[in-house]
Amino acid sequence: MLIALCLDRLIGWPDKVYRRLSHPVVGIGRLIEFFDVQLNRHHWPVAIRYITGSFSLLLVITINAAAFSAVVFALPSGWTGTITTALIAWPFLAAKSLHSHVKAVVKSLQADDLPAARLAVSRIVGRNSEQLDQPAITRATVESLAENTSDGVVAPLFWGVLFGLPGLVVYKAINTADSMIGYRNDQYAAFGWASARLDDIVNIVPARLTGLIYALLAKAPLQVLKIMLKDAPLHRSWNAGWPESALAIALGIRLSGPRFYGGVVTTDPWLNGTGRDPCPEDILSALQFFNRLLWVVSCLLLSGAIYFFYISNGSAL
Repeated sequence: MLIALCLDRLIGWPDKVYRRLSHPVVGIGRLIEFFDVQLNRHHWPVAIRYITGSFSLLLVITINAAAFSAVVFALPSGWTGTITTALIAWPFLAAKSLHSHVKAVVKSLQADDLPAARLAVSRIVGRNSEQLDQPAITRATVESLAENTSDGVVAPLFWGVLFGLPGLVVYKAINTADSMIGYRNDQYAAFGWASARLDDIVNIVPARLTGLIYALLAKAPLQVLKIMLKDAPLHRSWNAGWPESALAIALGIRLSGPRFYGGVVTTDPWLNGTGRDPCPEDILSALQFFNRLLWVVSCLLLSGAIYFFYISNGSAL
């Protein structure tokens, strides 16, 4: 997991490789799409779609778990197997991609190009970005950075450390299913229910761990922790409120609040409501926190690697 993270931070998933070979998560997405087309029929009763959606998710998890368990079983032992596993795990992390997408929003805002900023932010958020002003674009960007720090980096590594390559890939399959079919609308409320709920469950620990790390990186960690514990449960998501509120408090800004979803204005409460509205420079500060968090995670992984190497080779040392 440490080697995979280093590869992702340094290289990311190269565009040339994507254009030629696509991306493993795209393959997972196509599998989910296949089940969506075949088993999510509008004329079927809601109860049936709850069952077919849960069954589809089970199949997606089983197929990926079996496939990557077979891969791990076939890999050689020693450093050859370790490096190969890292190379396979590498594309399932999204640290560099997340950084690049967020940086694209900053560049557009700094150039006072709101249309370009709206287009850039639309690639990392699910809300309608067509009418967003500068503070709203900035809020959406920082929120996406905070939430995806957990979903795209900490959570995959967390499950990869616990259950190896199959754990990492199964997590990505669940998270991808949630992003594709976990919506509360007529089409997916029933069929995507299991995907949305399971995604909530597998992110409980990683989201809070991400919030904790962000809080500890702030100038006043105890204050950030205190406000995070109060504000995070106010978020509509079980999990997103933890990294979002921690980063908001650390930056002195307010996040979440009312926003447009599907043409409707929500009444979401503010996270760190006493904070100011963010500006583009706050995105750069958020990226600095993100980079520091990656160093912390890297050090934790390195410490774990050294510890397990020591207990497995203690006699040699």
